[in-house]
Amino acid sequence: MNRTRILLSAAALAAAALLAAGLSGCAQSPSAPGSSAPAPTSTTGSGAGQETDDAEAAWLDGGRSFAVVTWGSSTCVPQTDSISASGQEITVTLVDPDEKACTADLAPRASLAVIPEGVDVTKDIDVTVVNGDFTADADLDALASAPSGSTDMQPSAGWFDDQGIVLLTWGSSTCPPVVSGVEETDGGATVTFADDDRVCTMDMAPRVTVLGVQEPADDDAPFTLTLAGGNLTGTVEVMD
Repeated sequence: MNRTRILLSAAALAAAALLAAGLSGCAQSPSAPGSSAPAPTSTTGSGAGQETDDAEAAWLDGGRSFAVVTWGSSTCVPQTDSISASGQEITVTLVDPDEKACTADLAPRASLAVIPEGVDVTKDIDVTVVNGDFTADADLDALASAPSGSTDMQPSAGWFDDQGIVLLTWGSSTCPPVVSGVEETDGGATVTFADDDRVCTMDMAPRVTVLGVQEPADDDAPFTLTLAGGNLTGTVEVMD
């Protein structure tokens, strides 16, 4: 089957427009309390912020979208440039932000992507991630059922490995959530966000945040995030 550019539904087009505006690159990476960031280092060229050859993927929004997780500078988060699909194989092409100085840390960064039309989320999906010379494979396990309708713009979350979750929230594109603390409990974790004292745009955009959380020994057990602070409240069951 020839690889074809995805044809997005009306609901997905709205999300894709937000991604095109650069919102897919909004991510918050976990860091150790009290740690200091290394001095910025100048990086140039395609894939300059990419430091490892690994990639992971996490379900979001009930299966309407997913996050691609790569490792590199926390201040140079790749953005989703294009998505294509052939059968159950999806290719996500990332681009680095405009040439800038990047910190020399190594952190997981999340980039948001919409599931292409025609892909069956109730079957396993192979994901190829491309960023310049960087190529890596990831996968999404089949879901029990496909989502219906368009997004309700409510928070959602998914595991990308046994020590990390991607959280999707909706709000101002210029004020992504800032995590001030994560407290793990039996069957879940409480995520506290810093209260905004910034001037924020009034748009409603998707923001993806990486959380460092340990998956329970029973990976089939439900895991719930409780959100507090930063205009985010409620609970979110994490997709596996």
